[in-house]
Amino acid sequence: MNPYLQFMVGPLLRYDTIDKDGTWHGAALIVTSDSGSFYDPVPVLTYQWDPEELQRSPHSPMASTFSPYDLPPHPADPHATAIFPREDLVTPDADEPKGKSKSASGNDQTQCVTGQEIYVYSGRGGTSTFWRFPIRIQLGQNELCIKYSINGGMQLSFYVPALHTNMRWAAHSCNGFSAGVNPDTFRGPGFKSGYDPMWVDLLQKHAQEPFHVLVGGGDQLYCDSITREPELQDWVHQPKASVKQSYSLTPEIAACIDRFLFNHYCASFRHGAFARANSSIPMLNMCGMSFLAYDLSEAFTHLHNFSLINALDPDDLQLSPIFQAIGARGYFFYLLFQCFINPYIDGLDDRPGKHPFRSLILGNQGPYVGLPSHSFLASLGPNVQILMLDCRAERKRDRVCSDDQYRKVHDYIKQMPDIVEHLIILVGIPIAYPRLVFLETALESKLNPLTALGRAGSFGLGGFVNKFNAEAELLDDLNDHWTATGHKKERNFFIQELQGIAKTRRLRISFLSGDVHCAAVGVLKTYTGGKSADLPPATDFRYMINVVSSAIVNTPPPIAVITMVSTLATKTHKTLHYAQTDETMMPIFTHEPDGTARMKNKYIMGRRNWCAVRWDRHTGDVVFDLRVEKEKGVGTSIGYEVRAPPPQWIP
Repeated sequence: MNPYLQFMVGPLLRYDTIDKDGTWHGAALIVTSDSGSFYDPVPVLTYQWDPEELQRSPHSPMASTFSPYDLPPHPADPHATAIFPREDLVTPDADEPKGKSKSASGNDQTQCVTGQEIYVYSGRGGTSTFWRFPIRIQLGQNELCIKYSINGGMQLSFYVPALHTNMRWAAHSCNGFSAGVNPDTFRGPGFKSGYDPMWVDLLQKHAQEPFHVLVGGGDQLYCDSITREPELQDWVHQPKASVKQSYSLTPEIAACIDRFLFNHYCASFRHGAFARANSSIPMLNMCGMSFLAYDLSEAFTHLHNFSLINALDPDDLQLSPIFQAIGARGYFFYLLFQCFINPYIDGLDDRPGKHPFRSLILGNQGPYVGLPSHSFLASLGPNVQILMLDCRAERKRDRVCSDDQYRKVHDYIKQMPDIVEHLIILVGIPIAYPRLVFLETALESKLNPLTALGRAGSFGLGGFVNKFNAEAELLDDLNDHWTATGHKKERNFFIQELQGIAKTRRLRISFLSGDVHCAAVGVLKTYTGGKSADLPPATDFRYMINVVSSAIVNTPPPIAVITMVSTLATKTHKTLHYAQTDETMMPIFTHEPDGTARMKNKYIMGRRNWCAVRWDRHTGDVVFDLRVEKEKGVGTSIGYEVRAPPPQWIP
């Protein structure tokens, strides 16, 4: 590498979209330590491809001769070493132009991009610079392997699809462990970390048939440990919510919030198999960060998290100085590390040509984060698009998205090319999922004895209430769901609006969600009143599946919780019968990962998982393949498929 750069994180890859001229748009990002790097000249990314290359070249660390337990080299992770030479990591010959490798046809296309300085973090250990490199690739008749390097250093690669081909992509959520979970319990034989097994499984599938996009469905980063920062200890341990609400945001606390987020992102995004994935598969991430995941008591241990920026607490607490600082800075660093956006540099204008990322849809300013919502509508090929709906920035206890955001997103959807048949909407939290209304009602009651005992710290139930306003911790999770009482009206409006768009636009709409640490598939369809058989899915414009894939790293809920949710999954909900819409769950889990038949609970799978998605060129279906962990920590999965058929109705 010349000149030398000291990587703090990266390179990370991000996918934006494909424009009407067939140009692939994306970017790379690195963060470098200023004290250990040389910027004369500034960093340069070199990428090249052979437009006539027909045969896919080996590029993945999971090739057949590779042990998945020894991860290959990575510019920001010096602790892992490769055990075999990889073609795409070989340094170019000395007599070749820097950054250019030999190809069979001799027609390599090479581009060099100068890094854009988009942010400088300043901490006690010095300063670090964020460098963004825009990438533009004219798609052709063949799938392309794009090889890239920075300052002539280690060469990595990723794949882009052929011009008229729909993408293969992978989706994941909940990339971390909640507080109280021991990661080593998920570290199978040979693995160095409990974080790695399912990421290794994803990389193995990527080696067999490369993914073009890596979709993050929320909780790409768990931030529970922010409560251990020294400067926050007095605030965290204040016994009264009123004191927390008025606690001053000192310069020391503000600095510690930035320090935690910067260091935590660097550590999480540069280590292990996840770092190999985000440097070889361009990411497309939605907002959904997990803050403060507390145990919920013996009965509900690890049933997800309490999010500081998801508006589950009263407005006055969310607007308190420290909460608002954590929310605002958390959202800023999410945009920076996961979307490669600095809103104070790139601006807040999403009109064509006004922003570096074409897929961006800006909404209203969020009440707690100080910035507008950032949704994205991106092409996944000629027939498929994905909407990453920002359900966090504008969120309040009684609202998920503003009316303005819904109107703007709907306008963008209506402008999609007529050839698009499938729209996948990523909403983070399931929109069609078993209800826990009875539990929500019980926990909201002032007479709930468990909440009273938790507030008093009696019988070991102190963890049953959260540490910020002494409300039932599980209630935070339930209030966050689309099916919660406070969101039900908005949810039903959203579904009906989408049904209208699907019918007139002749568009198959499907939902993709995470959050709940289970795999499941919900379905919305036309309600026939029991007087006739269901409409064939292909001709039913109301037919929308909700694929739930969670978590790729975090622990599943306890068996008792899985059993409870599974029992509720057998119920057909009547909430939308007035709109001729039925809602139920699909019994796709007819067998265990080991092949044995499942006699009960065919609706919910309580194992770690991720989802591989492809378009079936023979049928026009979008195929969602839920990849479920065979055994805890072993790094292999079994697939459960569900299909969304193309629209076959007349508008």
